[in-house]
Amino acid sequence: MVSTLAVPGTYPTLRDALEVAPDGAVVTLAPGTYQERIELGSRRLTVRAAGDPGSAIVDATGLDGPALAMTAGEVAVEGLALVSGDYPAVTVAGGRLRLRRCELSAGYGAGVQASDGAVVDAGEVRVIRGQHGFVFSDAGGTVEASEVRGVTDDGVIVRLGADPTLRGTTVAECGYRGIYIYQSGRPTIERCDVSGTGDAGIVVAHGSTPRIVETWVHQTAGSGIVIGPGCTAVVEQCRVEQTADPAVHVDPSAQATVTLSESGGLPQAGVAAATAQDAAEVERLLTELDSMIGLAGVKGEVRALIDEIQVNEWRRSAGLSVGAVSHHLIFTGAPGTGKTTVARIYGQLLKALGVLPNGRFREVSRRDLVGQYIGHTAEKTTSVFEDAMGGVLFIDEAYTLARAGGAAADFGQEAIDTLVKLMEDHRDQVAVIVAGYTKEMADFLDANSGLASRFAKTMEFENYGPDELVMIADRIARNDDYVFAAGLSAALHEHFSRLERDRNFGNAREARKLLEGMRKAQSGRLRAMGRMPSRDDLRTLMLDDLRAVVR
Repeated sequence: MVSTLAVPGTYPTLRDALEVAPDGAVVTLAPGTYQERIELGSRRLTVRAAGDPGSAIVDATGLDGPALAMTAGEVAVEGLALVSGDYPAVTVAGGRLRLRRCELSAGYGAGVQASDGAVVDAGEVRVIRGQHGFVFSDAGGTVEASEVRGVTDDGVIVRLGADPTLRGTTVAECGYRGIYIYQSGRPTIERCDVSGTGDAGIVVAHGSTPRIVETWVHQTAGSGIVIGPGCTAVVEQCRVEQTADPAVHVDPSAQATVTLSESGGLPQAGVAAATAQDAAEVERLLTELDSMIGLAGVKGEVRALIDEIQVNEWRRSAGLSVGAVSHHLIFTGAPGTGKTTVARIYGQLLKALGVLPNGRFREVSRRDLVGQYIGHTAEKTTSVFEDAMGGVLFIDEAYTLARAGGAAADFGQEAIDTLVKLMEDHRDQVAVIVAGYTKEMADFLDANSGLASRFAKTMEFENYGPDELVMIADRIARNDDYVFAAGLSAALHEHFSRLERDRNFGNAREARKLLEGMRKAQSGRLRAMGRMPSRDDLRTLMLDDLRAVVR
């Protein structure tokens, strides 16, 4: 069983948790800013934001070193913002680091600096400030669906025989060169977007041997691609435009094969290309789905969809025909039944299967889509849709968009009509999931004659039963370092059995709300003890705490 250490909660600081975490453990950070550094040697750990990506910030500004430094082992970091002052945000001198959905910021130095045989696998990572974005020195790995923007010097550096793969990544608005390859660098650059550089877009020097495929280099102050003396390079089906002359410069002593494309087939700005399948990530995500309480039918439906996608990829690889498949879904049911969580996992599964470029999750409601005057709604809806490209657009309470009379409702209809067209035009680039009460969602689908046909499947999220609600309450309590006293689980079961499952029933939210009340009741009970409570006192929720809430 995986050991999970919560910060704060089980441990007051990140350092405390890392010191005692066993190999294979997961350290979760609640939303907030942590004025700490992560220093790791030969460890095998996962450090993960408990909330949305970027909600947990490890800020090493003013501290003596990077926000994250590792020298060996195997570490995964997910959803964190890592900030440093006069150091790189991340240094990896050996071992393997897996970065997912992270945001990096450095005052001086690189977003990621990898050396000494290290392997860095970065997916959906944004470097928003620093001297460089990624620096690979005698190191390797993969940078996928990521972004380097606005750094003061070179965006990406590959040197000393380093051989990373950059795929579906944007390098923009760098002060000097976009990608600099030198000292026998051997990178593969696939379907990347390099633009807005202060000098050349991509420079190859000092005996380097890169392969640059289907990459768009544009709007550079210097030449688009420069291949220096003694280098061997393959430039295949790239587009180079709006650069200084010559657009591609090849030194007479270099050996280079260059084929350029005038249009088509290249990534749009901000939307990276789809990636290869990651079988290990698929299994991890399916395990995470299985760990959710209840939802047997929904889990089966999701697995069936994943099986179909997998088989389609096998058929495509075998040269067999594959029909068009929609990834848009309808989630129906009451609040608090896990719809948002399942939608997030589904998006990450599509990313891991190579179906979508990234698993970014954008949750919106009516107010994010509907404007205040004619024409404004189509503009807002299109903007939100484009922002979700490559990932999941989750529209909660989507039925509120349906026309119900009055001008404001008509603007909702305009949003629906706009979505119908966008969903068809970009069905391979985004997954739209609409959610809401079962009956109201049926009315929503009637709002446009083509709406229902855009969705592949409807999944019904049923209300949780008393047994499942007790399990949910127990899990929430344990994650917050509480335990139930004898008899409390049975009392909770009785309480949940009496609740009416009407339209206002909150499911898991009922369990969370009840626990919040019980914690407050416990606080009052402990304050009235007249002595310092023991550790067990602080952790244990009693029957009296429940009675204080439900009486």
